[in-house]
Amino acid sequence: MSNVTVIGAQWGDEGKGKIVDWLASRADIVVRFQGGHNAGHTLVVGDQVYKLSLLPSGVVSGKLGIIGNGVVVDPQALLAEIARIGEQGLSVTPETLRIAENAPLILPVHGALDRAREAARGERKIGTTGRGIGPAYEDKVARRGIRLCDLAEPETLDWKLDELLLHHNTLLAGLGAPTFSKAELLDYLMQVASSVLPFMAATWDILDDARRQGKRILFEGAQAVMLDVDHGTYPFVTSSNTVAANAGTGSGMGPGAAGFVLGIAKAYCTRVGEGPFPTELFDETGRRLGERGHEFGTVTGRPRRCGWFDAVLVRHAVRVGGVDGLALTKLDVLDGLDEIRICVGYELDGKKTERFPSAPAAQQRIRPVYETIEGWKETTHGARRWADLPAQAIKYVRRIEELVGAPVTLLSTSPDREDTILVRDPFEG
Repeated sequence: MSNVTVIGAQWGDEGKGKIVDWLASRADIVVRFQGGHNAGHTLVVGDQVYKLSLLPSGVVSGKLGIIGNGVVVDPQALLAEIARIGEQGLSVTPETLRIAENAPLILPVHGALDRAREAARGERKIGTTGRGIGPAYEDKVARRGIRLCDLAEPETLDWKLDELLLHHNTLLAGLGAPTFSKAELLDYLMQVASSVLPFMAATWDILDDARRQGKRILFEGAQAVMLDVDHGTYPFVTSSNTVAANAGTGSGMGPGAAGFVLGIAKAYCTRVGEGPFPTELFDETGRRLGERGHEFGTVTGRPRRCGWFDAVLVRHAVRVGGVDGLALTKLDVLDGLDEIRICVGYELDGKKTERFPSAPAAQQRIRPVYETIEGWKETTHGARRWADLPAQAIKYVRRIEELVGAPVTLLSTSPDREDTILVRDPFEG
């Protein structure tokens, strides 16, 4: 039986939470392998709505959740999230959640630096959530990061905080922001230690045992390929690798761990924050997509920018992300449109191209080349079989498959878990 890795194939917010939750019923373990609490997944189960940021979506299905070493963990945010869903009747314990002992921690100083730098950028801001994700990843790579296992060793925290604050306080002072004392950070870490250390584990051993037993592992990505630090719209990206190849690195498993790679894409396109967006709409159609799709960030609440489906962008994500099949979401948002456009190429400096450029200035200059498809008046909302879809909706889906070079294996027609058309079970490979 194959493992499955779910990644976003656009700029995030494609509805990964619902798809992961839906697939979790077929999995034994669900693993987060990158990102932090800047990611957000909304799960609708019956009359309950769960908003998750750090917790693997499998916790809603009662499956073992693992937060891998590739995730940067804010202890305070994690404990608040556990408490919040606990109030909704879901208990998260060390029996249902394990966190890699070498997972890097996000400290209050990281968020402060994140926000100070973003303010200093002015008009050239990146559009970060200000939650300290980037600075925490920087510390990891610079070998000065505080990791979960360090909370069990006060003597290690002592000298590590000296090195960390030497760097961060210098930057904060230079930006005119308040600095931090070693005592306040040490006190903060000691306060959260007793609550988070029970979740600590050598998660790679747990996953290796599961692999040997033939269990199904579902890897849950955050953000999306176009926000990947290497392959996205740099510098308007996140600070981790969001592609499926990172599932092994971010969890302590080998390169073959990813299994079937399922890329999630909306039937249109959205983006939160700054950065290029070739198919962005500023007209009534764009507003209609935003309103009908309830396009507001799960974590930030920021309204999402909306536009037509960009097949060039998704084809790029399919290639560099290793996508085997697409899960197309929010098809019902397009119901009732007279015509629908798909971006099939770009014009750059008067020349046609079918490649998304890497250079930031070129990304800003590209203009979409559209193909127009007749819309449909019937509803697709809640459809659970291909036979329930209008002929034009099926034609639209098939055209997307041709353009991006990957088959649609799942189709979502509402936020409800059961309103899903299964074309091919990803766990069957």
